[in-house]
Amino acid sequence: MVTIAERLNLAYARVEKAAQQRTDDLITEHPVTILAVSKTKPIELIEDAYAHGHRQFGESYVQEAVDKIILLKSKKDIEWHFIGPIQSNKSRLVAEHFNWVQSVDREKIARRLNEQRPTNLMPLNVLIQVNISADKNKSGCQLEILDELAEFIHNSRQLNLRGLMTITEQTNDKNKQLQYFQQMKACFDRLKDQYPQLDTLSMGMSGDLEPAIAAGATMVRIGTDIFGSRK
Repeated sequence: MVTIAERLNLAYARVEKAAQQRTDDLITEHPVTILAVSKTKPIELIEDAYAHGHRQFGESYVQEAVDKIILLKSKKDIEWHFIGPIQSNKSRLVAEHFNWVQSVDREKIARRLNEQRPTNLMPLNVLIQVNISADKNKSGCQLEILDELAEFIHNSRQLNLRGLMTITEQTNDKNKQLQYFQQMKACFDRLKDQYPQLDTLSMGMSGDLEPAIAAGATMVRIGTDIFGSRK
């Protein structure tokens, strides 16, 4: 039976191999981070990954995630990322418990997160989710409102704008994948000129992380390859 440690080592090696092909400044300043997507997985598997030294975990279901965060509250160096769609009635739980939110796609949710983030906590790190492939089945803001949303988040006291995230349409066309990711990198670079603190471009998953990293991803989201298939 393959262990979590072995799966993590394989994921690290795969990401490092892809990153070695890049020479841009962003990869030098911010090596590619793996976000271990632990949604629907039992807490024991997260503990196994933590014991192997992994610290960044992604969750998509609010109540399930909050239960895990509370159970693992003694492990204070875990970074919890919320990566799923945010419903208005669940925004307070996200604001109160997570370190990062990668799926902000409209001002209404950004405003609620800002208002509901406890003032005794550090500002909530935020990525704007962009629907770069204009896929009606994917969440994310359209490019037309990206600048306005970025400005709102930047000016929100309890939010810290860190970058962009995307989930592209599913396709086996590597050239098409690369094109979408290059468009995202161009958006990121343009915003970074205005907001120099931006340092995170989250794009690419198990099936397309190589073109994502080639285009400029600083974070990839890996679930199945680390934790196994979801039931």
